[in-house]
Amino acid sequence: MQVRPKIVWAGMAAFATVFLHADGQQSPPPTRELNTSGQVTVDGRLTPYLIRHLPVNAFPQLPPDIQDALTRRGCLIPQTYEAHQPENVVNASFERHGSSDWAVLCSVDGTASLLVFFASRGDPMVLVTAAETDRLEAHGLSPVLGFNWGIDPASPEAVHLAQLAMRHPPPRLDHDALADSAIDRKTIYRVYLKGAWTIVDTRD
Repeated sequence: MQVRPKIVWAGMAAFATVFLHADGQQSPPPTRELNTSGQVTVDGRLTPYLIRHLPVNAFPQLPPDIQDALTRRGCLIPQTYEAHQPENVVNASFERHGSSDWAVLCSVDGTASLLVFFASRGDPMVLVTAAETDRLEAHGLSPVLGFNWGIDPASPEAVHLAQLAMRHPPPRLDHDALADSAIDRKTIYRVYLKGAWTIVDTRD
């Protein structure tokens, strides 16, 4: 199925999805509507979609300076259609072994950006930007398309396993990579090496 990102209507739904944290507490009450709905053209037909978001304060594990930076940008955190708990905010050693860094999907006015905050620097790096309607996918028996973009930390072992099919796998990484995935599709592993982000080879 090919999704053509021609928006014919988009607006904010008049309700918000509430997630539970691992400790059983509800996310803080939203200060604005969090669900975006509309229609896109798929194979010549108008198809509805629904994208759920969470506010920055639904992720209390984020350091205060990063929360402030995201709030200043006007970020909401988009959630995949599979989400059962808050997601798309991850902590790992992306810059080097032992560092404590953060990656966040930030959505502003229908555009989602993959941001990475290194502990060693203040401003985030923007790795990828895409219209949210470019990241829609059919799922199950639902007639409504859902958001399919998710991020996760990828340990050196996880990246090594992804490279096992290669005839000559490269040496193992010594720090984490960032798994950039579309549900039920390919995962891209992004790694920071020698001062720049690159995509890890997983096939010859």
